[in-house]
Amino acid sequence: MSLSKISILERITPMMDDLQKASMWKRISAFLFDAILLSVVAVLFAFILSGLLGYNTHAATVNNAYDQYGEMYQVDMRLSATAYEQLGEAEKARMTEAFDALNADEGARKALGMMLELSLMIVSFGLLLAFLLMEFLIPLLFKNGQTLGKKIFGIAVMHTSSVKLSAPMLFARTVLGKYAVETMVPVFIIMMLLFGAMGGVGLLVLLLLFILQAVVMIATHTNSCIHDLLAKTVTVDMGSQMIFDSREALIAYKEKRHAEKVAQQSY
Repeated sequence: MSLSKISILERITPMMDDLQKASMWKRISAFLFDAILLSVVAVLFAFILSGLLGYNTHAATVNNAYDQYGEMYQVDMRLSATAYEQLGEAEKARMTEAFDALNADEGARKALGMMLELSLMIVSFGLLLAFLLMEFLIPLLFKNGQTLGKKIFGIAVMHTSSVKLSAPMLFARTVLGKYAVETMVPVFIIMMLLFGAMGGVGLLVLLLLFILQAVVMIATHTNSCIHDLLAKTVTVDMGSQMIFDSREALIAYKEKRHAEKVAQQSY
């Protein structure tokens, strides 16, 4: 006697016994290919956004102020923190006076504030638009969660139940996992470190995130990344993995397999 659809639905678990995981070299190759393309697209979007938001105007004002006060106090106001530590006491004192004068210049101070705010905004939205195009819209077009890199190397992404990704699943994987957690957290910390707004805590968070990603990949049976855990997805070999169009198709397949097993049983 065949199982009812309700009982089958209750018994459905991720088909790990039939899982055809994509090889690590294919995943790495596809990742590198996609990362290069995404970086190019992100830079293009950032360039467009910088023009629309007037970033260059504020940057020019700040650069002119740096040149003006640097010449006035005979210092290089673009020194790195490491180079600053190597200065003598007299040079450090002049550097402090130069930055005090810069902070007293209302126009330069506002331009610097806008420059820092726009930098974070441009990077954030440039990356977001790049992820939406390269990691969400293109996989929706190709089906099976395939990016350009995955398409070339013959791998795909599916739900752990062996069902094709829906748009909400793919959106969660791309925006919440890849963009928010795995990309923007490190980018934000790095930018804050460059601006001198974050110290050892930022480096510690970066290290912990790297360790977490490594542990997740090693500890999970599917060698998943954080974004895969959030969306319950797995990367598989396109040529050998059975991916079902819907949960109903999966149920029908389960029913068929059960019927075949019953027919083979001897009473």
